Amino acid sequence: MDTNNDTAKDRISRIDSYGFERPDGFDYASYEDFYSRYMTVLTRRAMKWSKMMQKSTAVEKGIKVKRYIRKGIPDEHRPHVWMMVSGAQAQMETNPGYYHSVLLEGQKNTKLVDAVVTDLNRTFPDNVKFRKNASPCLQLTLHNVLVAYGQHNKTVGYCQGMNFITGILILVTKDEEKAFWLLDALLGRILPDYYSPEMMGLKTDQEVLGVLVKMKIPAVAELIDRHDVMWTLLVSRWFICLFIDVLPIETVLRIWDCLFYEGSKILFRVALTLIKQYQAYILEAKNFPDVCDKFKDITKGKFVTECHLFMQRIFTEPGNLSKSTIERLREQRRAQLLSQE
Repeated sequence: MDTNNDTAKDRISRIDSYGFERPDGFDYASYEDFYSRYMTVLTRRAMKWSKMMQKSTAVEKGIKVKRYIRKGIPDEHRPHVWMMVSGAQAQMETNPGYYHSVLLEGQKNTKLVDAVVTDLNRTFPDNVKFRKNASPCLQLTLHNVLVAYGQHNKTVGYCQGMNFITGILILVTKDEEKAFWLLDALLGRILPDYYSPEMMGLKTDQEVLGVLVKMKIPAVAELIDRHDVMWTLLVSRWFICLFIDVLPIETVLRIWDCLFYEGSKILFRVALTLIKQYQAYILEAKNFPDVCDKFKDITKGKFVTECHLFMQRIFTEPGNLSKSTIERLREQRRAQLLSQE
């Protein structure tokens, strides 16, 4: 029996601050050790953010704001900062009343409503706030945002994966309309064509990751090729769910802080850091199932739980990764995928 883990379990709630139940086998002792140190970081960051926000709530883009965001946005400021840096706040202010009118229209679209309702119970079954007996139950809020967005963006409508992203936006903002405009920022501007029916943007970025791994971690790329494993089998959930239900929630939120400010290249930084950190472990794979298992394993453990250190690593470990390089690779891979159809 692990006495340290049992005593830590007595001190740490089985349900985290976002409503997620900690899984069976959760390492309470390691988490307590991490969080006691992380609390010091959070307190220091909160003081710095509060000082900056007292001067101006505008959060204009610049070197200082970028540095602050990379070091983490405190929970109390996160909704406002996400809204400002993503352009969602400007869209909401330019279109007063739009959300409620598009929601009313969407509720008349039975095909859209049925598609959304089908996935409601599948959204975060391990989160107490999304259960039918919760008060308030966030399923209704989730339903409204997804229906409104499906009506707003008829090209996308509703696509699986959007429910998890929207769920996190609701947990963070605690505001239906803000969650809608942040979803619009992500799907309409930040993520290139991930959720269209063809999911061309998602397929393209998985291929781009393959090219980046070949450039930066060639031994892993050679292993993947040798065992004939498609990148989509390994990383599709990383991209389509933006690491939700893949990495710990604190780490996901830190990634999203940067995603809203710096754009989708952050997803490549996270993926490359994971693969590079565990290169030796991945290279132990002997066959196709082994490779798949290794890629599941590398998203667990101390390295990804220690979110502050992890975020420092994503900006050093992969080396230079310019926006122009990403765009050039996207154009090449997209053209190749379209020629294969």
